[in-house]
Amino acid sequence: MTTGSVDRLLVRLDWTIRRLIQCVEANANGIALVVDGEKRLLATVTDGDIRRAVLQGLSLDTSIRELIARKEPEPAIGAGPITAQLGTDAATLLDLMQRHSVRHVPLLDEDKRVAGLSRIEELIESPTLNAVVMAGGFGTRLRPLTHETPKPMLPVGDRSILERILGQLRDAGIHRVNIATHFLADRVKEHVGDGSRLGVAVEYVSEDRPLGTAGALGLLDPPNEPILVINGDVLTRTDFRAMLNFHQDYRAAMTVGIKQYSVKVPYGVVQVKGADIIALEEKPVSQFFVVAGIYLLNPEVWKYLPRGEHCDMPDLIARLVAEGCKVVSFPINEYWLDVGSPDDYLRAQSDVASGHV
Repeated sequence: MTTGSVDRLLVRLDWTIRRLIQCVEANANGIALVVDGEKRLLATVTDGDIRRAVLQGLSLDTSIRELIARKEPEPAIGAGPITAQLGTDAATLLDLMQRHSVRHVPLLDEDKRVAGLSRIEELIESPTLNAVVMAGGFGTRLRPLTHETPKPMLPVGDRSILERILGQLRDAGIHRVNIATHFLADRVKEHVGDGSRLGVAVEYVSEDRPLGTAGALGLLDPPNEPILVINGDVLTRTDFRAMLNFHQDYRAAMTVGIKQYSVKVPYGVVQVKGADIIALEEKPVSQFFVVAGIYLLNPEVWKYLPRGEHCDMPDLIARLVAEGCKVVSFPINEYWLDVGSPDDYLRAQSDVASGHV
């Protein structure tokens, strides 16, 4: 039960979503508490609320006030979040969370000021989450660096990309990892071994031929719980537990991590009707969501995976959607970089040196 350092949970209505994200990342509780000048609670904003706002297209410079106004279901600032008095026993708090389907309950003192926070993770055991790292690719765009070194083994700072991924999984409480290998598989196994020096238990699934970005999963037995799948060339600070919460909130069969990507057209873009120019926009910027190479898959997904056959993630997603399975997107607001090209590799080195990773 969090009762100290309450100030790190608190935000104001006139703050921006960008500043809100920084607060939620820094306090590592998956929530921020919106208060007035007297630290009286006005509303709560969860990590999931923020990501849904991003999906709605809200700018990161939008105020928290507007974010709250757009929350689903629509709240009123005076409607009041679910709270409890400081000192409430654990059984009562857990019952409150389960009845209202929330993971956090702010704790108020006798003057109705925020005095602490209770989290469901402190009251019940978190679900086990295991992972698969896809590390079998050839890394052709990074040649000649990858002629004799698998791309996930390329050093970034003082550690390889793969070591950084495994360390992040460990820090997220993920301790059992399968690594899918193909190209120079022995080099990966020699480097990582059983994972014990990195604090994880590693097993390997070997592709005797390239099976695509999802095919190696078909070589694994179906898991008992949702499983995290991450590409072996991704550097990120994504909160995997927040992603799991999001996945469970939506009761999804598959959750796909996505990242907002901007493309600036270096020319004036003309709209025409016949020969007539009806509008001109100078050097517009278009924004898209792109697949980030991070996924959560439920056990039922395995019946749609071909055993030992080539399958790419887009094919799997299309198959699930066609079968009526729920596939949702999880916007990644945290740092993310796909180390796929020489320029990306140079940026990764710079980002590590500057402390972004």
